[in-house]
Amino acid sequence: MLNNPSVVYGLLGSLGAGLATTIGAMPIFFIKRITDKIQGAMLGFGAGVMLAATSFSLIIPGIEAATSATGNKVIAALIVAAGILLGGVFLWFTHRNFPHEHFIKGSEGNNPSNLARVWLFILAIALHNFPEGLAVGVGFASGEVTQGLTLAAGIGLQNIPEGMVVALSLVAEKYSKLYALWIVLITGLVEPFGGLIGAGVVSLAEPLIPWGMAFAAGAMLFVISDEIIPESHRLGYEKQGTIGLMLGFILMMLLDVILG
Repeated sequence: MLNNPSVVYGLLGSLGAGLATTIGAMPIFFIKRITDKIQGAMLGFGAGVMLAATSFSLIIPGIEAATSATGNKVIAALIVAAGILLGGVFLWFTHRNFPHEHFIKGSEGNNPSNLARVWLFILAIALHNFPEGLAVGVGFASGEVTQGLTLAAGIGLQNIPEGMVVALSLVAEKYSKLYALWIVLITGLVEPFGGLIGAGVVSLAEPLIPWGMAFAAGAMLFVISDEIIPESHRLGYEKQGTIGLMLGFILMMLLDVILG
């Protein structure tokens, strides 16, 4: 499978995006905490980047690929709609059955008390990062390198503030800074795993491209709505979170236009 350039690009692109989480965690060695207002804006920014990436780099190209394959726009739209729903159901199932710890909301899933809180954090970010890596892998496997690069760049950008929030949250729970950085690194490495799966599966059969794009889009939409936006609003700074979301959306839209 690694003999396929698209798979290699997908793996490397998702690895780069995942490592951006670790880059974002570096400031924990220089700052003690960030205000709730800034944290809400940063989470909103990440949601905006992911929302634009879902729209411009996954759903629209997915519809175009499905239209090219079927010759029918209605069928193409239905394929993408079905793929989005499948991606959302997949994330809903994993969230329902795997215990994890939200930044602010707290524990969720089955029997969270059976795991140490730090591992709940790891599971939460792993569930968050997997669809991001999947999206990057599918983007490269579609045959458009610029599309994969745009996704990798956008997701890497939103991973930087996310890495800082996660690291600071762990430090606030009395974990050492080095341990927090290690945890962030581990969670970032979930993304190349998702990228390898996404690129590998889609590269095996061209008809799977629109399905893969739509599935990744649905998974990311679920994360945006279920995880990131509620977390930013739960801090009590909804306006800052909304402004961050709009700025993130605009930046990712510009990246898509410039790089695409």
